[in-house]
Amino acid sequence: ISTLLQPDIPVRSRRTPAVYQADMVDYHAANNQQYTAEGTPIYMEQENDWDRDLLLDPAWEKQQRKTFTAWCNSHLRKAGTQIDSIEEDFRDGLKLMLLLEVISGERLPKPERGKMRVHKINNVNKALDFIASKGVKLVSIGAEEIVDGNAKMTLGMIWTIILRFAIQDISVDETSAKEGLLLWCQRKTAPYKNVNVQNFHISWKDGLAFNALIHRHRPELIDYDKLRKDDPLTNLNNAFEVAEKYLDIPKMMDAEDIVGTLRPDEKAIMTYVSCFYHAFSGAQKAETAANRICKVLAVNQENEHLMEDYEKLASDLLEWIRRTIPWLENRAPEKTMAEMQQKLEDFRDYRRVHKPPKVQEKCQLEINFNTLQTKLRLSNRPAFMPSEGRMVSDINGSWHALEGAEKGYEEWLLNEIRRLERLDHLAEKFRQKATIHEAWTDGKEAMLTQKDYATATLSEVKALLRKHEAFESDLAAHQDRVEQIAAIAQELNELDYYDSPSVNARCQNICEQWDSLGSLTQNRRESLERTEKQLESIDELYLEYAKRAAPFNNWMEGAMEDLQDMFIVHNIEEIQGLITAHEQFKSTLPDANKEREAIQAIQAEVQKIAQHNGINLSGTNPYTSITPESIDSKWEKVQRLVPQRDQALQEELAKQQSNDHLRRQFATQANMVGPWIQTKMEEIGRISIEMNGTLEDQLTHLREYEQSIIEYKPHIDRLEGDHQLIQEALIFDNKYTAYTMEHLRVGWEQLLTTIARTINEIDNQILTRDAKGISQEQLHEYRTSFNHFDKVREFKACLISLGYDGDAEFARIMGIVDPNSSGAVTFQAFIDFMSRETTDTDTADQVIASFKILAGDKNFITAEELRRELPADQAEYCIARMAPYGGPDGVPGALDYMSFSTALYGESDL
Repeated sequence: ISTLLQPDIPVRSRRTPAVYQADMVDYHAANNQQYTAEGTPIYMEQENDWDRDLLLDPAWEKQQRKTFTAWCNSHLRKAGTQIDSIEEDFRDGLKLMLLLEVISGERLPKPERGKMRVHKINNVNKALDFIASKGVKLVSIGAEEIVDGNAKMTLGMIWTIILRFAIQDISVDETSAKEGLLLWCQRKTAPYKNVNVQNFHISWKDGLAFNALIHRHRPELIDYDKLRKDDPLTNLNNAFEVAEKYLDIPKMMDAEDIVGTLRPDEKAIMTYVSCFYHAFSGAQKAETAANRICKVLAVNQENEHLMEDYEKLASDLLEWIRRTIPWLENRAPEKTMAEMQQKLEDFRDYRRVHKPPKVQEKCQLEINFNTLQTKLRLSNRPAFMPSEGRMVSDINGSWHALEGAEKGYEEWLLNEIRRLERLDHLAEKFRQKATIHEAWTDGKEAMLTQKDYATATLSEVKALLRKHEAFESDLAAHQDRVEQIAAIAQELNELDYYDSPSVNARCQNICEQWDSLGSLTQNRRESLERTEKQLESIDELYLEYAKRAAPFNNWMEGAMEDLQDMFIVHNIEEIQGLITAHEQFKSTLPDANKEREAIQAIQAEVQKIAQHNGINLSGTNPYTSITPESIDSKWEKVQRLVPQRDQALQEELAKQQSNDHLRRQFATQANMVGPWIQTKMEEIGRISIEMNGTLEDQLTHLREYEQSIIEYKPHIDRLEGDHQLIQEALIFDNKYTAYTMEHLRVGWEQLLTTIARTINEIDNQILTRDAKGISQEQLHEYRTSFNHFDKVREFKACLISLGYDGDAEFARIMGIVDPNSSGAVTFQAFIDFMSRETTDTDTADQVIASFKILAGDKNFITAEELRRELPADQAEYCIARMAPYGGPDGVPGALDYMSFSTALYGESDL
């Protein structure tokens, strides 16, 4: 009868001494693990042999009933049911089959629902066949004993199930099943006083071992130091209550039964302890899985943050370029110099204030993009593809368009300023000449239309005729001025002068008046010539005076006009030309003075003759209105204007000399800064190739080198100041240097961008080295090989030097380092390849396995499980991105963690 408690020992309903002897042989054989011909383990209980009389202790049967019943119910509750009597509730086989389905996760054949004995036996046989299919040898346990309610057989069958599904798979340091579970208990309780686990019976009687297991994994649940070895009932009840309340391990034994038994039932203890193992080992697996998932999600969250930063920075930069290009492309001219000069000042602010930060943003954007791609490669993630229109190439294209629009803008502004300056000069010249002409013509129409000759004497008529001839001479002399006025008006129209309508109207009035004067002059001449036949007295001296005084007076008026004429020059040569012309004019003054004296002598002769002959003169020359006083007055004015003209020309000469100094000053700085920038660009190229020392040394050296370049900025600022002085002085050329401020600005910006990119390359190499575990010696070896074989046609030799061989291998590697077949292999791509060849990273399969642990081996996971196992922010991150689970075994709210994990390592919308 006692052997019925050992289900692995053959049991028969009717026993004979010979059969019992055979049972004893089977019992001793059960101490060794056996296997089928196919290598499947036949699980046989392994336990120490002890006094056979103890097997008759009914206390063991009581403990087994309570423990096995609680163990079965802990699983049946998952299916919404339970048992009350272990020998009665399994008799029809239905709950037995359900129990096996729950603990195995597999489907058994469909049970028979009949109430007859044959139906029950068939159901139990299906359960026993399933147990046998798992490698368990149920010797002489038949379905009839279970259907008949044989308690011993039923307990033996349940113990076999517990061994197979709860204990067999336990493995610790290459020991398994009972020995593995015992080793696990010994290791977990080793640090605790008064605990020495050597078996699954006596070692657990005082309850301290149960409390030690709980405290080791959940120290907040038990105050172990307050427990006493001499109070086993308190210890046991405390452990049982805590396990049931906080660990979801049902109470499977009574403390009184354990304490009151000389030797507690080993099977009951092992069953209960295995629940602790699965509870704590499952939590450990869940923690490990959660940690792995947290690490993967943290990488993704950081990468997404970097992607968002890149997208925002790219959008802002593109938006600024989009707003700026139309402004630079706007070539609508302003009407005045002040407005155009304000535009030029706005452009200077753009180049010196607004654009430099955008240059830095563009450089930083490229650096951030490269850093992000490096991090994605290191974390085995797909490369970042910015949204449409925000690729680095798109930004470079927009930047190129910006610089294209900017290139012609400044030249257009300067040309417009030159045009407006010319227009202002012409307009002022037009107004000056028009005013002089209008002053001259004032009253001329009235003079030409008067009938004074009708009552005049012959001498008076002759005088009027001579006067008219003088007027015609004067009129002809003014023809040139009228043509100049018309020519200036025409030029103002061609140059699109903003006030052309008023200029044209004034010019039209002058021309129409001039035509009218010509017609009136012709009419008056005809009238005088008709009268002349009747009048013969002519005063030759008055006539000669008038003839010589008119051109001389016109010459003086022209001289005064020229001496007061405005001028505009752009260099020393032009002002020196004006000075030379002025000196030539001054050289003609002595001859002019002789002519003035001769004209005045004629008038003196007239006075002398009149006095000599007693002629009563009217006081005025009848042939001209030009009096000797007016000639002397204009001559004195010419004499005053000459030194004023001298002073104005000398002041302009000083201004042009100052401008020439500004040109030389700018050229001196530009001829120094230009070669310096070129030298630094060449040095950076050489440094990026040599790269001596560790990466940190190289980075330190490059940052020091960058600082030395930044410290050169005052020279650029000084040059900008000189350039601004030149532009404010309206200097448009410089023969002393081939460098322009535009070229030097572009060179300076390229220098800053190049050193920043070189530093970023070293940063990415450090990031790659640290993330991939590449030593400094390996990195130096990679750099030496790469620099020595720095062309794609020699890359094969580089790989041979590192130990790679074979055409197929070379083709594979080239597909990795140069996927676009561009013909160029960068050092960063080379390092990425070498690090991928030698390092390991998280994979999608590993992440799926981790999620499966958290989900309790289900193909889906719920939001509650994610919130329970992961930090709050990462749990919500997963919930927001996981798609609903569409499998047949899903429940409401189930999430698909498999496709989510795959998306982390492949193409996705993240």
